[in-house]
Parts: sequence; structure tokens; C-alpha cells
Amino acid sequence: MPSLTLGPLLRYVDGASATVWVETSGPCTAEVRCSDGAKGTAHTFHIAGHHYALIPVTGLTPGTEAEYEVLLESESVWPPADSPFPPSRIRVPGPDDGLKVAFGSCRWAAPPADGGHDPAGPDALDTLATRLVAGGERPDVLLLLGDQVYADETSEETQKRIAARRDLEEPPGSQVADYEEYTGLYRESWLDPEVRWLLSTVPSCMIFDDHDVIDDWNTSASWLADMRATPWWRERLLSGLMSYWVYQHIGNLAPADLAADPLYTAVTSAADGTDALRAFAAEADADPASTRWSYRRDFGRVRVLIVDSRAARVLAEDERAMLDPAEERWLREQALADRENVDHLLIGTSLPWLMPHLVHDAEAWDAALCRGERGPRWARFGEWLRRAADLEHWAAFPASFTMLADLIAEAGSGPEAPATISVLSGDVHHAYVAEPAWRSTEVDSRVTQLTCSPVHNSVPRSMRFGFRFGWSRTARALGRLLARHGRCARLPVVWRHTGGPWFGNQLMTLHLQGRSARLLLEQARSAKGERARLEKVTERQLS
Repeated sequence: MPSLTLGPLLRYVDGASATVWVETSGPCTAEVRCSDGAKGTAHTFHIAGHHYALIPVTGLTPGTEAEYEVLLESESVWPPADSPFPPSRIRVPGPDDGLKVAFGSCRWAAPPADGGHDPAGPDALDTLATRLVAGGERPDVLLLLGDQVYADETSEETQKRIAARRDLEEPPGSQVADYEEYTGLYRESWLDPEVRWLLSTVPSCMIFDDHDVIDDWNTSASWLADMRATPWWRERLLSGLMSYWVYQHIGNLAPADLAADPLYTAVTSAADGTDALRAFAAEADADPASTRWSYRRDFGRVRVLIVDSRAARVLAEDERAMLDPAEERWLREQALADRENVDHLLIGTSLPWLMPHLVHDAEAWDAALCRGERGPRWARFGEWLRRAADLEHWAAFPASFTMLADLIAEAGSGPEAPATISVLSGDVHHAYVAEPAWRSTEVDSRVTQLTCSPVHNSVPRSMRFGFRFGWSRTARALGRLLARHGRCARLPVVWRHTGGPWFGNQLMTLHLQGRSARLLLEQARSAKGERARLEKVTERQLS
């Protein structure tokens, strides 16, 4: 009798359908049964010795909520008979309901090695689960904006598992090397009891960032050339893309989109889908424009665009762009389509668009050096600095930064403009709010950069000082000197930070009702001898 290895994860939910993801110990028919009669079945598919199913659930009714159970070969496997948690539920918001969108990024999942003090502090997802168990208000969707797993920073337990398979003295050492080792990262992350229950009952949308593959993934063309010259990189990259497709990407998509996807059809209809998925990953590596990881989700009159700001990059110095031309066209089409039906536009990108002024100017200056603005010697220095200081956010792709500024201005102008346009980001291990103003146009929407990170990680004190200093007047003056030296173009926007920086494990939540938007930032905090809880840091109206 197969057992439930991992999951269930409640992923896509709309007004009539949902998908539930599971990993099982063997091939079987997986089924979801809801207390209101909604149900669905799927046979598992096979990848590299592992078995998965993405179960489509139909018959849901807007404005209702139903408990569900998971069955394998007609035997109930979820919820466990001894579960301390409430039953998992599928909630379908009604057309007049508001929407609560929680988001964050960067969750290093490993527990303390000795079971004691956690040096990264309490996990924000754990504390959110604890609050929901006690009857607290739940989000309608959870956006996880990158670094769901850390392939390059592994725990002691993961290193023990790896050492049982291969010699840690050989590259890539204690980092993951192949698909099997990636599966261990997801088990370590998603078998945490609180997080497992949370993801079974709150729908989630996900996108990768660098640590899902490796730190500073796709920083530059020379970086990529150096990585491709190493003997272990190809297997690492293909395994990262394959496991991301299985564990994260397919759950982002609507059942209709999956049904029309030739790769999903090939993988799920084959006795073993490994070769088909590996060929897909190899093509995605050779030609990033051959696939799209970005996607759109509409929640009533709230549009969410999740943008791939890692794999879709153009790295040639004379063409450098955060998004390739096809990806850029897609983003533009989705942001401008049917604006009269959108009250709030959320653009999710793992990397912040607006950053502290000194950081922005340093990245733009470095990009100018790397493309040869000050000659070959400065270009070599610029490439060294880019890698050493992680200078690879939107500011490091100046044409893309301006493209996004222009697109937001166009989407946010005129009588059909959304009430708010929010750029949701993570990556930088702190939280802040920044608001832009355009030099040459009036934008009708309220536009904000909302950055929230980490969910469970830390940042050195020296970097805390740097992020605080980066917003100061002195830092802005230094930044202007760098921009002048790099002959950087004048930007179409100016911006100011209106909240933060805040440090700690945290989540932001947008409460959207009609054309009203309210932002809440909460941090996971604990007192000695007490369970961690989420505490409000700031709350403000955005519209």
C-alpha cells in the first residue's frame, strides 16, 4: 500500500476548481474528497524514482469552505488519525469577498542541529500556522517569492545524507549535486509539521530565486561561462530546474493550462517521465527563451503577475536585460490587458525594483563599468565587484529598470488605472516600503515597492548598517558621484522610503477590498519560555 511521502500542498484555487499536490511512496491513484462533495483523482507520475500527483479538484462553490481528505488507492492517508491540527480545508472566496495576500521569501528550513536555540530566530511560517490553528485570520493566498530551498547552504542533516551517497571532498562538496539530493531539501522544508499543515490549507504561489539553484545565479555572462566550465554545474542546474518544475512550478498553473501543456501531458502519460523532463530542462538551459516560468493569477479584480527575474535574463553586456524580449512582451501584455477589470495590480519579482539609493547607484555604476563605459581595466574591476558584492538586482540592468518604470506608469495612468500597483519582492533579508514619483508624468495609481524578507534567515549586523545608511542623504550624495563616474542615464523616477528598514523573520499581508488596500507587516518574535507569535510592526492604508 503506497504511503504519503510529502504534502498535501493546496496550490491553485479559483471559483470552481483547485489542485492538490502530493508525493507518494509508489505508483497509485491519488484522490481528494471534500466534505461538500467536490472531488478529484489523478494517477501518479514518475520522475527519477519518485512518484507525484497533482490532483485537480472540481465542483467547488464560490463563497464556501470545505474540509478535505487525501486517499491513495481508496485508503485515507490525510489528515493523519493522530493529527494535532484542524482538518485541512479548501476555501473559495466569493465574488464580493476581499482578498488577503501574504508574501515573503528566503526560508532556510533546517531546524537547529541540537533541537535547541535557533540562531535564525523563529520561523514566520511556523508562527503563522500556530496562529491559524488557534483560529486566527487566514490569508487567501501565500506568495513565496524565492529561495524556498537552499541548494548551496545545506544543514548538518542534509550533509549527512549527502555524505552517505558521495565524497564531500569532491565538488560540489556539501552543496546538492543532483535530483535525488534536491528531493531531500524539499522534504526537509515541507515536512516541518506546522509548515506541512499550513501549506495543506492555504493556497500557495511560488517562484524561484538564486539559492534554489546557487547564490547569484545568472549574475553575468562571464559568471555563467565560469560555472559551465565546472564538471558538476550541468547536473546541478538541470536537477534544479527539474525539481522546481515538479515541486513548485506545476502547482502555480490552472488545470486548463496544464491540460494544454505538452510537457505536462508527456510526463504524466509516460511510464517514466524523467527523460522528457530532463530534455525540457536542458533546452531551458541552452535557450532560456524556450520556456516561461512567469505566470498570471487573477483573484476577482486583483491581478497577480509573478515574474521570473532569474532564468529569463539576457546576460550579454551589450544587450543586458532582466527579461528577454519575449518575457518583456508577455509582462507588458498581462499588465495592460483589461485594465477596466483590475482594481489592484501586484507584480511579484524576487528581486526588489526600488532599493536604497546608494545600492541602486552602485549597481547602475557597476553595470556601466562592466559594459566598458570607463575602459577594459574598469570593466574587469566591475565584474569582480559585481560578483563580490551581489550587484545584480533590477538596478544592475538599467534598461530593464527603466522598462518596468515606464510600464508601471502606463498601467497606472488614465481612468482605467488600478487603485494600486504594488511591486512585491524579497531577497534582501529585510523589509521596507518605498514609493516612486515620475519626473515627467502623473501616475493615477498608488505605486509602492513592498519588500519582505526573510521568512526564516538572518542578515549580518554590518549589512543592517549598510541598508540603513543606503537611504541617508550622505549615501545619496555618494551615489550621485558613482552615477556621474559611470555616466549613468537619468532615471525616469525618483523615490523615497516610507517605511523601514525592518529586520527579522517576517511576513507582509495585503488586505484588498474593492479599491481599498491596507498593508500589514508582522514579525515572528518569542519571549523566553513562550511560543513564538507574529507581532504587528506596521500597518498602513495604501489606498
